[in-house]
Amino acid sequence: MDLNKSLRLAIDTGKVSVGSKQSCKAINSGSAKLIILASNCPEETLSVAENGKTPVYSFNGNNSVLGAACGKPFPVSAISILDGGKSDILNLKGK
Repeated sequence: MDLNKSLRLAIDTGKVSVGSKQSCKAINSGSAKLIILASNCPEETLSVAENGKTPVYSFNGNNSVLGAACGKPFPVSAISILDGGKSDILNLKGK
């Protein structure tokens, strides 16, 4: 699985929340199916993600790399996948 391609496809065809605040809201509401965290995401976000019931995937790169992988021109610390769309990104749940 090419994570970058799967991530872009999920953003294009599914429903994704980008950013720490949005991801925390999605975790707390129970709407997120998967959370992807950058290696340098804020402690508060990490804490909410670990204490929530949503599966968490640790991205192998910092927020600048994750932002680029999403096609965003800014750093992204967290992404919540609400609906994977045509992507196979939700297969990361078991990893």
